[in-house]
Amino acid sequence: MNVNPTRMELSRLKKRLVTATKGHKLLKDKRDELMRRFLQTVRENKDLRIEVESELENANRHFSVARSVMEPSELAVALMAPKQEINLDITTKNVMSVNIPVYEVKAKTGRSEDIYSYGYAFTSAELDTAVSSLSSVMPKLLRLAETEKSAQLLSAEIEKTRRRVNALEHVMIPDLKDTIKYITMKLDENERSSTARLMKVKDMMLEKAHHWNGK
Repeated sequence: MNVNPTRMELSRLKKRLVTATKGHKLLKDKRDELMRRFLQTVRENKDLRIEVESELENANRHFSVARSVMEPSELAVALMAPKQEINLDITTKNVMSVNIPVYEVKAKTGRSEDIYSYGYAFTSAELDTAVSSLSSVMPKLLRLAETEKSAQLLSAEIEKTRRRVNALEHVMIPDLKDTIKYITMKLDENERSSTARLMKVKDMMLEKAHHWNGK
């Protein structure tokens, strides 16, 4: 650092070093906690994806069977006018300064049978099973979307925090330490020079006093 080697500057840099060291520790702790949350989220995401894909595959299988036993026009009419309606509320929660999304579904009615938009007389039981399967997988789908978005946000914050930790650890703190060492050496050198000058002046004064006393 390009600074004046003064005691005031030395004191200022020592305070900056203390602050930078504390900040470095806090950022490392934050990075480690973010990494823990990230890995936890990724594991949950993986498990959810396996469950969701399996349940969607099961629902699609039942839909395929329903299509095979029902006329296309009957199937289209059965699914034409749904009774149930859902709204998606999106809020956020703060996790280590990262705003993580929270999805919540609110159904228009509280009746579970309203997921069926048709009567049972002219439809297949396979269609009922398919609709029920899709309805039950909805919360997991939303949670899967939450975890995927959370993992993206946490990953970005981890990278940003990692860069700040590295900047402090490999640039700022070493520069501060080197500059403090340089100023300390310069001050010590100046002090030794001043002491040497004082000693020389003292010797000269003693010699001069001795000379006058000799006369």
